Amino acid sequence: MKLKNKVVLITASTRGIGLACVKACAKEGATVYMAARNTELAKSEADKLNSKGYDVKYVYNDATKPESYETMTKEVIKSSGRIDVLVNNFGTSNPGKDMDFSNTDTDTFLDTVNINLRSVFAASKEAVKYMSEQGGGSIINISSVGGIVPDISQVSYGTSKAAINYLTKLIAVHEAKNNIRCNAVLPGMTATDAVESKLTGEFRELFLRHIPFKRMGAPEEIAAAVVYFASDDSAYTTGQILTVSGGFGLATPLYADLSASRSERGNN
Repeated sequence: MKLKNKVVLITASTRGIGLACVKACAKEGATVYMAARNTELAKSEADKLNSKGYDVKYVYNDATKPESYETMTKEVIKSSGRIDVLVNNFGTSNPGKDMDFSNTDTDTFLDTVNINLRSVFAASKEAVKYMSEQGGGSIINISSVGGIVPDISQVSYGTSKAAINYLTKLIAVHEAKNNIRCNAVLPGMTATDAVESKLTGEFRELFLRHIPFKRMGAPEEIAAAVVYFASDDSAYTTGQILTVSGGFGLATPLYADLSASRSERGNN
């Protein structure tokens, strides 16, 4: 029960990594608020968890409506009186338009960077108001390994995540005086329903060749890192950019080819 008596707010939390974070934090004893645009779905998921004895609630948040960050946070404060942990999980991209540098139009780039950065900046700014008054808190940003390893596409998404990594460190430095920590978790390819539905077998095989663990991550493995940063186990840890990617991006760019060559020679 590492999060007993803590109040945790998680954005974009009705599926995938966000929902896994909700479940993991609830199991550790937290009161968890699911922030989502689809409150009907959030209520459904909250009801399932509450039936198992957990304490899960939901609040409305729409990343396209800046004012909803303030109303979301105020609703949590009104209901529970405090906010100990904020998990900024929202992130979006437009794969059909977010391509390589030459083929991504300026509006797509700016729109993606704007909404992804605003989701972290605005939510964190609201949370900090209350965390400062209550003696501290923890902000956890779900970034992406794509924010540190340039991809051949999704230039807007990767740039927004790189900026979030910087913002994570900036918040950590600026808010340490208020005993507020800020860290980022950078998932690699994670086996969410959304990812699984879009992957072709050929691309999956190609991508896994570059992951030393030879598999995708599970949403629960990302959530485990979030629980660490949410708990007092990381009380002296701030400004960290933690990749949870099975080793993707660590090795030489020749890793996949060299690994395959060794395997063919029987030198596993």
